Amino acid sequence: MKPELLIVTNGFKGTWRAIEYGAWLAETMQLKVTLLGVNEKLHALQMDDHHPLDEICARAIELFHKRGLEYNFEPQSGVAEHVIPEIAKTGNFMTVVSPLGRPQLRRWLTGRSIRSFMEEIKGPILYVPEIHLPLKKLLISAGGLGYEVDAENLAFQVATASRADVTILHVVPPTGLDYQTTRDVRGHVKDLADTDTLLGRSLREALDIAQNAGLNAKITTRQGNVVEEILDEIKEGNYDMACMGSSYSAHSLRQLYTPNVTAEVAEAELCPVLTVRHLPS
Repeated sequence: MKPELLIVTNGFKGTWRAIEYGAWLAETMQLKVTLLGVNEKLHALQMDDHHPLDEICARAIELFHKRGLEYNFEPQSGVAEHVIPEIAKTGNFMTVVSPLGRPQLRRWLTGRSIRSFMEEIKGPILYVPEIHLPLKKLLISAGGLGYEVDAENLAFQVATASRADVTILHVVPPTGLDYQTTRDVRGHVKDLADTDTLLGRSLREALDIAQNAGLNAKITTRQGNVVEEILDEIKEGNYDMACMGSSYSAHSLRQLYTPNVTAEVAEAELCPVLTVRHLPS
């Protein structure tokens, strides 16, 4: 079943990116939309003032009408970091969110909002710090251990709807371990997809799925620090979207992506980042 888009704004002007991008995605993939407007101005003296939330929600609804989208409007009051996860868990949502305009000191003390969303929201999250449209090039960061399968499946749906080219990236991280498997991987970084390793088989399977869907897809590999290599690939490849398994997609100590990798890639704000939590079967 297709997800519904939960497009979020707290009135901060930067959240228009989530609204505009979400409207495009809803039209492209024929998805229903819920616009979540979070009123964070709770003090009595502020309630009578003109609130930027009203203006941005009105603009959003006008945009939805122009695009012929089916939508609901969900006004809520409270702190966005608390309200958004609560609403997200009430339906089959892909949450579309941009930076909420938090002061730098608050970000320094509590971290960026995207980290708490990735921890609290079980459904897919599309983080839109910048708008890159049309969507022509999509990067899927594949760990190769199965945690990214759900992310790949949704990414392929987005790519199919937008006719985007797909690159499946695997980064071989530095390791001091000297097992046969790690030697096999390190010795075949450039042709990893041709090996009979678990990673090789996983990459070939993902490529087959993409190509069978009619997508123009390829595999690329890098070696080094995982975050740095993913960011370098995004910049050098000029990608319009990156897709990764959520940083909280699994709890195994052996998972490739440490708990902050996906968040750090999103926080670099190079392009929209789609994160999908792994759902155990």
